[in-house]
Amino acid sequence: MANILIVHQNFPGQFPHIADALLARGDRVAAIGGKTARARPGVDFRRWSTQRGTAKDIFDPATRAEADIIRGVATAQAADQLKRDGFTPDLIIGHPGWGETLFLKEIWSEARIILLGEMMYRSHGTDLNFDPEFAKESLANNIRAHAKNATQVLAFAYADRIVCPTPFQASSFPRSLQPMIRVIHEGVDMEHAQRRPEATLQLPGGLALDRTTPVITFVNRTFEPLRGFHIFMRALPAFLEACPDAHAVLIGDAARSGYGGASPNGKDWKSLLLDELGGRLDLARIHFPGKVAHSTLIDAFSIARTHIYYTYPFVLSWSLVEAMACECPIIASDTAPVQDAITNGVEGLLLPFFDVAALSDAMIRAVQTPEAFAGMGQAARKRALRDYDRQTGTASWLALIDELTAA
Repeated sequence: MANILIVHQNFPGQFPHIADALLARGDRVAAIGGKTARARPGVDFRRWSTQRGTAKDIFDPATRAEADIIRGVATAQAADQLKRDGFTPDLIIGHPGWGETLFLKEIWSEARIILLGEMMYRSHGTDLNFDPEFAKESLANNIRAHAKNATQVLAFAYADRIVCPTPFQASSFPRSLQPMIRVIHEGVDMEHAQRRPEATLQLPGGLALDRTTPVITFVNRTFEPLRGFHIFMRALPAFLEACPDAHAVLIGDAARSGYGGASPNGKDWKSLLLDELGGRLDLARIHFPGKVAHSTLIDAFSIARTHIYYTYPFVLSWSLVEAMACECPIIASDTAPVQDAITNGVEGLLLPFFDVAALSDAMIRAVQTPEAFAGMGQAARKRALRDYDRQTGTASWLALIDELTAA
């Protein structure tokens, strides 16, 4: 039996299944999180809180570093109390993105550490400066992006292993850190995420869609260009005109600013694109149900003729893997994170990110000749089972934990 501490601002974050698996086999688990974190049964949960925010007049590129150090100190204080209460971890699992793991070695110098490596900030090769329509490249912006790595690199310097979910995310790390990296995707529940042949998607307003109606899906945590929202919206007019009985279902939050920031109109990206496209869209066949229950998401993937997934070079979305698990043929951007999951012509089609006409054409073909895409849906499920099964991901995490605690 080992003592394991999990540290994540939004605990359980990416770690709920790791925590549950550790508890199930008899390990003792504690956790430290921020104000948005949630307690979990069986876990000794503590919450950190800060005494102040960042200074208003701090040197701009150092703002993120100061905020991370403030959070790191607060987490260390919570950890010190946990230590006083009798808990000493053999191993710490943490997300370094908010600075929380920075000073934990000052509390437990002998503990081994595994850190989740989502992505290192870069001025080129990832999301920043990818899209010429919205990118505002400048030396100041590039320096700011690079400076955001300061506390992450410090945290990684004290880690024993870094776990990256995908090869692309691992590739964002410098060569000096590559020997520390293990690629382990946390996976999705393949029992829950599978096609439901008799599924019906009930939409607000009373409309119900099933497999007798041509449906395409698009899912974003937040509608934004980073996830190709502008490309998809601009592809819709030609698609809807060519497929007069088809419907598009867009699931996600339209009100928030996402990973890529706010829209130029000061409102949101949905309103910006609707204003741009004006009367070219048949809004009666475009549905925005907002955030939905996970079961509803699986229903949507189950009835869809194709799922559209576009992204800048960035973290891969769980929704893509779940669509694959539901045997939904994929039409996606030919960007590096997607290339990790989709082989063009096998599990789906990969298209140039900025080619709106190519996307329209592919969506039309998916609706008008679904038999040509069915094999890709079956291949997508097979690929998801092979590379993204949660049981496999959890087992790999446990094996790494055991390797380090044994050492």
